[in-house]
Formats: sequence, C-alpha cells, structure tokens
Amino acid sequence: MRLRDAGVRISGASDHLVSEALYLSDPDGNGIEIYCDRDPSTWPRRNGEIEMATLPLDVDSLLEELA
Repeated sequence: MRLRDAGVRISGASDHLVSEALYLSDPDGNGIEIYCDRDPSTWPRRNGEIEMATLPLDVDSLLEELA
C-alpha cells in the first residue's frame, strides 16, 4: 500500500510457492526485490524436495489481508 500511495511503479509481482515477491526499480534503474517467505511448514514438497515456481502474485488478495 505504501508503494502504491507513494506512486512507485511496480514492475512485477510473483508467487514462488515458498514466498511472495514484488519487483521495482530504483531511480538509477537497479532492480529491487521485496519478498516475504511463507511459513516453511506450508512449503510444497515433491519427492522430498521443496517445490518452487514463478506464478503471478494475486495482489488483490494480498491487499485484502490489510483490512
């Protein structure tokens, strides 16, 4: 919400199954990732290995958690 309210342009948002991430650039064009890990007990596993992906982040659902 703070980024949106400050007019910061988000260049991407991803759900990695183990974390949620927002991507933006600083004034010099350097990429910045802001992420939050999910509780490790909820991380999906396949054949004993942690499963990860790059899926679109449901930003609307994320913002609803603020209410």
